[in-house]
Amino acid sequence: MKSIQFVVDETGEKTAVIIDLAEWGEVWEDFYDILVSKSRKDESVISWEELKAERE
Repeated sequence: MKSIQFVVDETGEKTAVIIDLAEWGEVWEDFYDILVSKSRKDESVISWEELKAERE
């Protein structure tokens, strides 16, 4: 893909990626949002009403 570079280790295994944010920034933001969402899937959930009550 254009404007994407892979970093490889000494065995040729891909270990990282470098992307051009000027070209792929919007896609990266979506990808990042998905990663954050998945990382938080086991966190406890509270209702909007509970959150509002805590903030008051």
